[in-house]
Amino acid sequence: MEENRPSWSSRLTFILAAVGSAVGLGNIWRFPYIMGQNGGAVFLVVYLLLILTICFVPLFAELAMGKITKKECIGAFESVNPKFKIFGFLNPLTGILVASFYFIVGGWIIDYIFLSLTNIKIEDYGSYFVTLIQDSVSACVFTLVFLLICIIFAARGIKKGIEFANNVLMPLFAVILLGLIVFSLNLPNAHEGLIYMFKPDFSKVNAHMFLAALGQALFTLSIGMGALLTYGSYIREDKSILKSTYTIIFSDTLFALMAGIMIFPAIFSFGLEPNSGAGLVFITIPQIFAQIPYGNIVSAAFFVLLFAAAVTSGISIIEVPIASMVERLKLTRTKACAAVFSIIALISIPATLSFGQLENFKLCGKTVFDFLDFTTSSILMPLNALFLCLIAGWFLKIKGEHFIQNKFFAFLFDIGLKYVVPIILVALLYVGLK
Repeated sequence: MEENRPSWSSRLTFILAAVGSAVGLGNIWRFPYIMGQNGGAVFLVVYLLLILTICFVPLFAELAMGKITKKECIGAFESVNPKFKIFGFLNPLTGILVASFYFIVGGWIIDYIFLSLTNIKIEDYGSYFVTLIQDSVSACVFTLVFLLICIIFAARGIKKGIEFANNVLMPLFAVILLGLIVFSLNLPNAHEGLIYMFKPDFSKVNAHMFLAALGQALFTLSIGMGALLTYGSYIREDKSILKSTYTIIFSDTLFALMAGIMIFPAIFSFGLEPNSGAGLVFITIPQIFAQIPYGNIVSAAFFVLLFAAAVTSGISIIEVPIASMVERLKLTRTKACAAVFSIIALISIPATLSFGQLENFKLCGKTVFDFLDFTTSSILMPLNALFLCLIAGWFLKIKGEHFIQNKFFAFLFDIGLKYVVPIILVALLYVGLK
């Protein structure tokens, strides 16, 4: 079976795919508004410390577990101990639930691309956005279109589908992002945005900010949904996962910083609020574009950028349940993709309608969309990362000395994997469930 498993064409293609998984809406959509709500520069300092230290451990362990076992998530946990198979099932479940609300945002992006290209004048983007998400027909159609695009790439396999998508979209993403940064930095008073982003006020540090930064770091690195474990299982034996881990973290952090440099100078240049929440990208930013010459062109570039980020991450999310179905149920990749499409569509449609016809339907006091978001980001992803660290550290016995040359850093990795990171994840789960 292992000889027939797909593998990456090269280390570069794996890196592009892994970075594409990590670099997504978490960087461009979620990071700026979470940073804006948590004190700006001081949040960035805490975030960087966490992502370079704590988050290195589960990211490295997830890639290592995939490479060592050469199996999809369920098989990887089962190969350690048959009793652990249940923990493996949580990963494709998490991927399906994440996709069911994440792809709704992808649908909104498609709508905004068409809006920008047609150059339709909008008087109030707040009202437009509300109308969009409440329009059941168009919202569902755009969600399913985005899902279909990701499924098509995934159905073509590792080399023709996933590698091709990342080889094209990631460079496109980088080029557009750099162009928008140059544009943003040349706006009047752009320096105020840079001061907000890079001059920390340490009096704003608190436990909530710490946990918000940790949650954002886990989310943006795709830790706890099985994507990196699945991608790691396609790594050839002669490839170093230590270098890959550093590259993924560096690239993800760089793109998050670049997203902030693109967005915050523009916000301060036009006197808008940086803490405007999840509507920052769909309400605040379009208002900026509407006030400048050829703003529709800049707007189209921005939302194409978002689309590229969303697709590369979306492909990695659905690859988890697809790989499980292919290897566990012996389905062809095409049939597995069709099954995953159907399941996600069935869940995402009521989640899409939760902004309109089903807004009064509640699960544990939350709309379907908010319930999926909360359940995955606050419970399943930290829980999966916790199980991963405990099983990898205590049962699979991944040792830092096997991968890390420096004995002191290898020792720190072992302590982090077995004790430090699990304790922090338990704290994150506790706060999330309060």
